[in-house]
Amino acid sequence: MQHVLRAGAIAAVLVMAVPAGVLAGEALPGASLQTLLELAQASNPEYTSMRFEAQAAAERVKPAGALMDPKFRIEWMDITKMGEQNPTLWPSDVGSTKYTLMQDIPWFGKRDLKRDIAHFDAEGSQGKALGAWLELAARVKTLQAQRYYLRGNKELTQEILDLMARLEQVAQSRYAGGLAAQQDVIRAQVEQTNMRNELVMIESESLQVDARLNALLARPAMAALAAPESLRPLPAQALLDAAKLEERVRNRNPQLFVEEARIQAAQKSRDLTYKNRYPDFTLSISPTQTQTNVKEWGLMLEVNIPLQQSSRRAMEREAEAMLSAARARKEAAANQVLAELAQNLAAIEAARRTELLASSSLLPQADLTFSSAMASYENGKLDFATLLDAQRQIRQAKQSRIKAQFEGQMRLAEIEKLLGEDL
Repeated sequence: MQHVLRAGAIAAVLVMAVPAGVLAGEALPGASLQTLLELAQASNPEYTSMRFEAQAAAERVKPAGALMDPKFRIEWMDITKMGEQNPTLWPSDVGSTKYTLMQDIPWFGKRDLKRDIAHFDAEGSQGKALGAWLELAARVKTLQAQRYYLRGNKELTQEILDLMARLEQVAQSRYAGGLAAQQDVIRAQVEQTNMRNELVMIESESLQVDARLNALLARPAMAALAAPESLRPLPAQALLDAAKLEERVRNRNPQLFVEEARIQAAQKSRDLTYKNRYPDFTLSISPTQTQTNVKEWGLMLEVNIPLQQSSRRAMEREAEAMLSAARARKEAAANQVLAELAQNLAAIEAARRTELLASSSLLPQADLTFSSAMASYENGKLDFATLLDAQRQIRQAKQSRIKAQFEGQMRLAEIEKLLGEDL
């Protein structure tokens, strides 16, 4: 699991900036989802900060296992030569000069454990960076789908507005011929006013969505965006098998990867805590200079005594508790992630079925109902209120279809975020 996720994390973390020519080729981003994702990956400051943090964590691995810097000491003995001269620090003019070179050496295996802890911390940072990218990508996908939904809703509202204008003309003609009441004309005009109000609200919401998307792309809030061209097709039903997706989530989900790295780091921290039962060393070598000759050499071994056993046992219990906590956190995260996966799978299936029903059943039925109502109204066999109800059924069917499309795209983005990859 770690090797698979590590490769994905490194690929996402070490992303290269998109060449300027690629972005310059499209004056207004927004038509293509892939272009938006590339722009977000290259310019989003939050994701950029996470990548640099992951890089910084990777650079801590080598120093974590390095030896401490050696120490050098120089001692001047009898700097006045029994009072026969003024004080001096020149080595050949003092009684003797002792040079000491010291190196601290930890107990065997401690350096490797410290390096391993830093390594797993770095993997956790890479997992966080990958998680940040997946969260960013999901937000971009959702906002792009919402832009498409609002565009479709705007076109539908304009279509209904044009239809109401034609119905007003029909009502005007029948009113002029004494075949309908003036109230029919007024109702048609009221409906048109409502449609114009809805267009205003849709336009306002579209500007807000564009501003949120621009913020993710590190662009000015009111910068123009191209209209979205199309939605991604939903995956085939075979690709949404719950058991297979659950296994993929367990292997690739960045949050679970981070929690696993924390478990590994906690295990190494526990092992290091037990290693602290054993002493560390200090080795030193000390040549002593008398006048201009070095004739005396000293060798020293210093050992710290791990005497405070009660405090060490407390630290060991702390390390065991931290390891247990890390395991519990991963279990809780796995439960949460798998629950979210199940919810999104159920929702995307519902959206797929709703869209199918709206396209294959509701909309054709609503069209037939409206055509029949229109003919009946023109023949004086139906009142205008029933005609308006038939028109509203068409609108509701079309709105249900585009809303289901948006819901499916939103759920698909969430599933891909949980998987750590696109379907």
